[in-house]
Amino acid sequence: MHQPAVPHAHDPYVRVRGAREHNLRGVDVDIPRDALTVFTGVSGSGKSSLAFGTLFAEAQRRYFESVAPYARRLIHQIGVPKVDSVTGLPPAVSLEQRRSSPGSRSSVGTVTMLSNSLRMLYSRAGSYPPGAERLDSDAFSPNTAAGACPSCHGLGRVHRTSEELLVPEPGLSIRQGAIAAWPGAWQGKNLRDILEALGHDVDAPWRELPAADREWILFTEEQPVVTVHPVRDAGRIQRPYQGTYMSARRYVMRTFSDSKSTTLRARAEKFLADSPCPVCEGRRLRPEALAVTFAGRTIAELAALALTELDGVLAGAHGGGEAARVLTEDLRSRIGPVTELGLGYLSLDRGAPTLSAGELQRLRLATQLRSGLFGVVYVLDEPSAGLHPVDTQALLGVLDRLKEAGNTVFVVEHDLDVVRHADWLVEVGPLAGEHGGRVLHSGPPEGLAAVADSATAPHLFGTRGPDEWSSRAVRKATGSVRLSGVDRHNLRDVAAEFPLGVFTAVTGVSGSGKSTLVGQALAREVHERLADPEFQVRRLVEVDQKPIGRTPRSNLATYTGLFDVVRRLFTAAPESRARGWKAGRFSFNVPGGRCESCQGEGFVSVELLFLPSTYAPCPQCAGARYNSETLEVRYSGLNIAEVLALTVESAGAFFAGVPAAARSLGALADIGLGYLRLGQPATELSGGEAQRIKLATELQRTRRDHTLYLLDEPTTGLHPADVTVLLRQLHGLVDAGHSVVVVEHDMAVVAGADWVIDLGPGGGGDGGRVVAAGTPAEVARAAGSRTAAYLARALTAGR
Repeated sequence: MHQPAVPHAHDPYVRVRGAREHNLRGVDVDIPRDALTVFTGVSGSGKSSLAFGTLFAEAQRRYFESVAPYARRLIHQIGVPKVDSVTGLPPAVSLEQRRSSPGSRSSVGTVTMLSNSLRMLYSRAGSYPPGAERLDSDAFSPNTAAGACPSCHGLGRVHRTSEELLVPEPGLSIRQGAIAAWPGAWQGKNLRDILEALGHDVDAPWRELPAADREWILFTEEQPVVTVHPVRDAGRIQRPYQGTYMSARRYVMRTFSDSKSTTLRARAEKFLADSPCPVCEGRRLRPEALAVTFAGRTIAELAALALTELDGVLAGAHGGGEAARVLTEDLRSRIGPVTELGLGYLSLDRGAPTLSAGELQRLRLATQLRSGLFGVVYVLDEPSAGLHPVDTQALLGVLDRLKEAGNTVFVVEHDLDVVRHADWLVEVGPLAGEHGGRVLHSGPPEGLAAVADSATAPHLFGTRGPDEWSSRAVRKATGSVRLSGVDRHNLRDVAAEFPLGVFTAVTGVSGSGKSTLVGQALAREVHERLADPEFQVRRLVEVDQKPIGRTPRSNLATYTGLFDVVRRLFTAAPESRARGWKAGRFSFNVPGGRCESCQGEGFVSVELLFLPSTYAPCPQCAGARYNSETLEVRYSGLNIAEVLALTVESAGAFFAGVPAAARSLGALADIGLGYLRLGQPATELSGGEAQRIKLATELQRTRRDHTLYLLDEPTTGLHPADVTVLLRQLHGLVDAGHSVVVVEHDMAVVAGADWVIDLGPGGGGDGGRVVAAGTPAEVARAAGSRTAAYLARALTAGR
C-alpha cells in the first residue's frame, strides 16, 4: 500500500503517489514547482497518462469540486484519476493537441481574441463616412447578426449549382439518369415518375428538351403534387400515390445543408460550386461596416494581412486620438507572442480548421502569455510539433517567460532541443504499453546519462551509432515529376523537380509553403498524370494527419478492417451458431448486440456548461459497448469487449493463427503502434498516430505498381527511437521500387534522405521560394537557407 506523501508547509514539489492511470504501474514521482519539466519516453510509454491523465485530470477534478454542486455531480461521470494521492498541485491550464476540431466560423482572430481588439479599434477609432452613425464593435463581426453579410450569413462564400454540374452527360435521357444529382433507388425513380405524370418527356435526350423545361426541372422552387400511376412490375401490385416534386437544385441544397449523413452531404457537394459571395465579395460583412476604415483600410483588408504585415501597418498608423493609440498598442502587444512563436505568416481571417494541431496549440499558448496568470501549472502537449528547428528556439523563450512569470510548466515532448533545455526531466518507459509505465528518471537532464534502460539517453548524449540509412550511398533517381509556375497561397511562380524512386524530404520554416507545394501542387499534378500510360507512377497515396474518425465510435480496429475479421470469428463460435446470431450481432453500430444506453459508443457525452463537453464511460456497460448477452460469447477464452481491449502487440500473439488478422496487426506493430488498443477510440489518437495507422493500412496491401507516397510530417509525436522504426518502413518502400516524399522538420530524417527541397527563406510573404535543392550534403552548404546549419549538425551527428 502506498503511503500518501505528507508535505511540509512550503513544500516546493508536486508529489504523486500510486499513479495507475492507463499503463502506469503505481508510479511515485516528485516534480518541482516553478520550473520547466519535460516528460519524455517512447510513444505509448505512459508520459501523457502521467502529465494529462493524472496531473491535469486531478487539477481539473479539484477545480470542479471548488465551483458548484452541479460541477461536483459531474465528477462521478467523468471519473477520478487512478492515483493514491497528489499533493502540492496548483490549478492547471491544459494546452492539448487532441481537442475537438474548431468550427467553420473559428479563425486565428477568434482563437487569439485579436479580432475583439481589432473590432473595438474600428468601432472607437475608425474613419466613418460623413453622416454615418458610429457602429458597435459587434457590427464588425461576421459571426453576429449585426455584422454578417445577409447574403452569405457571414461565411464569405456561397454554394451554387448549374446545369453543367447537375447534368454532366446531356446525351442521356432522364430515364437513363441524365440528372446525376438526383438520389438513387426509389426516391430517384419517384422524381422521374412525377415528371412523367407532369407531362415531361423522360425518354428524349436531355439536350433536346426545350430550354424552359430544362430550367424548370432543375431550378424551380415550386413543389407541385400530382397523382403518380407507377408502371406495374410482374407479380406486384402498385397503387397510385400522391407524389411531390422537388427540383434538382432544391434537393442538392437541402441535402447539403440539412442531412446528418456525411456520405449524402459529400455526394451533394459534388454538384455545388463554391464561390465568393457576390454581395460582400468574400469579405463577410455588411456594407456599412466595410465603409469604415483605419489607416486607409477596411477591417476585412487588415484581417487578410499576415500578422507581421498587420503589425507594420499598426506601427505606422497615426491620428485617431488617445483611443487609437491605446487600442493599437494593445493589438501589437497581442500580436508579438504569436509572431515570436513563428506564426507571423498567419492572417486573422485564416480559418481555424485549416490550421495544424501544432499551430492551434501555439496560438493558444501565445494567448496565455497575455493572460497574466501566475501560480498555475501549464500542461503542454508537444508544443514543438510542426516547428522548424529555428522556430523551436523562440518556443523555448516563450516557455521560459511563462516560468519566470511564476508558473510551473509541464511539457510532454520528444524534441531533443526542448529536452536539453528542461530544468527537470521525467522519463517514462522503458518501452510502450505493458512494457512501460515506470518512471526511469526524475531529475536534471544530465542525470539521464546514467540510466541504462533509457531510450532517450543515446539520442540526447550522442552515444548511439549512425543510422543505417544516413551512412548508405545516395540512391539514383529513376525519373522525376516537374512542377512549374505553381501559384497558390504564398507560392509565387515556383518551379520544383521531385525525383522518383528515391526518398525526398521537403523542409523549410513554418509557413514557408511546404504543405501547399506537396499536398496540393504535387498531388494534383500526379493525379492528372496517372491516366498517362507513359507516366512512371501508377498510384498515389496521400497519408495525412486528419483524424480516422471524430467520435469514440471510430477506432483502430474498424478503420483497418481488422474488426470485420474479429466479428466473423465470433459469429462462427458455437454459442453464436446455436443462437442463430449473424455478424451484425457483434457490431456496436447497429441495434442488437450493442449496449443501447450508449448505443454502442462505450462513452456518453457529458455536457459542461462552462467548459467543452467531454466523454465519460457509459454507466450501463462500463465502456464495454455490448449488452451482457453478447458478452457471453467467447473466442479462445475472451469476449469481444476483452478482444477490443487487447493491445496490437498482445493481439498479434492472440491471433497468430488467423492470417487475415495477423497481417493487419503485423503492419501496425512494424510501424511502432504495438502499444495501441484495438478498440482505442479515434478521439484518443494524436494526428501522428492517425497518420501512422493510415500508413500501416497501406503497408498491409502488397503493391507491385510504382506508388508515390506523400506524407506530411510523419514523425510528429514520435520519440527518436520510434522515428527509427518508422524510417525503416519508409526506406523499405523506396528499396521496393516506390517513391516517398515527406514534409519534415526532423533533421535526422532529412539527413537520411536522398534528395532535399528547402523552401523559404521565411514564412508567409517571406517564403514560398525554393531556396535550395540537392542531396542533404549540398543543401547543408546552401547560402541563405535557414535549414542548412541544422542539417549540417544532423549530418555530423549521424556519422
